[in-house]
Amino acid sequence: MGIVDEDVERVRQATDIVKLVSEHTQLKRVGRRWSGLCPFHNEKTGSFSVNGEEGLYHCFGCKKSGDAITFVRELEHLDFPGAIEHLARKSGITLRYTDANEGAVRNRKKQLMAHVGKAAEIYHEYLLTAPAAGEARSYLRNRGFDGEMVRRYKVGMAPEGWDFLAKKLRISDKDLVDSGLGKMNSIGKQMDWQRGRIVFPVFDERGDAVGFGGRIMPGGEGAKYINSQECAVYSKSRVLYGLNWAKEHIVASSEAIICEGYTDVTGFGRAGMHTAVATCGTALTDDHLKLLKRFTNRIVLAFDADDAGKAAADRVYEWEQKYEIEVMVADLPTGVDPDDLSREDPERLAESVTKALSFLEFRLERELAKHSMDSIEHRARAAEEALAIVAEHPNALVRDQYVMTIADRCRMDADRLREMVRNPRANRGQPVIDAPTIPMPQKGSDHVEDQALQLVINADESVMGLFSEPLFVTPMRRDVYVALIQAPSVREAVDMLGADEGNLLIELAATSDEDLDASAVASRLVSKAADRLARELEAEARLTGNIEELLPDVKFLRQWVIDLREPRSDLTELAPLAEWIAMRAATPRHDDE
Repeated sequence: MGIVDEDVERVRQATDIVKLVSEHTQLKRVGRRWSGLCPFHNEKTGSFSVNGEEGLYHCFGCKKSGDAITFVRELEHLDFPGAIEHLARKSGITLRYTDANEGAVRNRKKQLMAHVGKAAEIYHEYLLTAPAAGEARSYLRNRGFDGEMVRRYKVGMAPEGWDFLAKKLRISDKDLVDSGLGKMNSIGKQMDWQRGRIVFPVFDERGDAVGFGGRIMPGGEGAKYINSQECAVYSKSRVLYGLNWAKEHIVASSEAIICEGYTDVTGFGRAGMHTAVATCGTALTDDHLKLLKRFTNRIVLAFDADDAGKAAADRVYEWEQKYEIEVMVADLPTGVDPDDLSREDPERLAESVTKALSFLEFRLERELAKHSMDSIEHRARAAEEALAIVAEHPNALVRDQYVMTIADRCRMDADRLREMVRNPRANRGQPVIDAPTIPMPQKGSDHVEDQALQLVINADESVMGLFSEPLFVTPMRRDVYVALIQAPSVREAVDMLGADEGNLLIELAATSDEDLDASAVASRLVSKAADRLARELEAEARLTGNIEELLPDVKFLRQWVIDLREPRSDLTELAPLAEWIAMRAATPRHDDE
């Protein structure tokens, strides 16, 4: 089913592409063609060319090209039928559909949306001018709505009374019900759906009115919010309030903010952030994500902190993989919604979005914040609860990064925690051994080996003679260290490495923090190497039976781990241990002989 091919061609031929493009950017004739600034990306020198004769365009900057239909699809983010219908309306062409029923359904939907659009105008005009709406106007002013905001969002008022709107519209009983604007009472009389409420008209992404969200006036009876009835033009699981206003801003910023309510959207707008949309009284759905995917790949949830934390993790991770999107969570103060924050502290509201956390990081921070870290038992409990959250994530690389975060925060052994994530049943009820703590620098990567590599990149003289290959346990980072030591420059070291290792080195070099505490980093790196080697020697002793021979080395390393709970300010004190570890690593083991 679709639009008749002949009508598609009629629309294409009837559309003046120069006139169409000129609605969005200024064009100047250059010979037989037209040129101007590209409407798809920011540029100072025009690289956008339009061939009016052929009805085609091309941008030499962003490489976008096509015809009038493609232009509308790209700019308005419409599907193919939607773009054809958009251009057909502008050209006054009546479309035919390959399925007669489809054409009738579309025409019926347009008729019903026209009723909803008229209702929005009636409610809006009533709020602005009716003496009886004075209380509503006063309430809105107290809530931070000035006249400009009321007009921007087409806010209206549905007065008390059973059939105010029905009398104004004068439409059939079927149209009133099918449009979601009203219903029939027990004696067969028309009755409005919204009564005694401030109404927020809901528009689809094209700007057509499809429904309303009605907020009860203070002192009124009934639910705080009532949404339009599900009908042919309104489905709350498929529409996002505010998307018609936000879509251009979302595309420009590559980010969409999702709220819970209408006034949260207007609150973000009040604070100067125009990328917010809201679900209309329902949970976030796949259809919502499909709709937003047309505009951006980054979603920021601006729900109440507790509600965001209760969101089904498996659904979020499924969405991230299925739709190739990134789901973040705004760092809102607990118990404060965006509407209130926009009036009380708009800078804090903006900061909550700019400092949004990944969904997993948000849940992890909330969980760790619940626990005291003042004892081994409390830290073990915190680690177990946090690991349960991390274990839900489908990506092993992501899980491992957060395991290291938990290890640092709870002062636990990272390898022990990794094993618990890999095999949670085998570890159930077993205690997590508390590990020595070395204070971590607050800047740069959370991975101590990354921080050590950044010191090497910065050519920190205090560590250049201290570090060696055996101190780096991660194979990728060990390779990066070797390349840095062997190559004359970072650029040449990148060329020596594989793609993944090279990308890691580029990232570390680009974010290298010159304020890193070399003493803390070196102490932690050497301490972790000592602890790791001690465990290896213990395992070797059990395997070979050479307990008396190896036990002194194990005790020597264990004592160093204890001593390094506080970092050495004089790194020369670490040299004997670092040299011993390098020498011991080069000594043939039982299984190497």
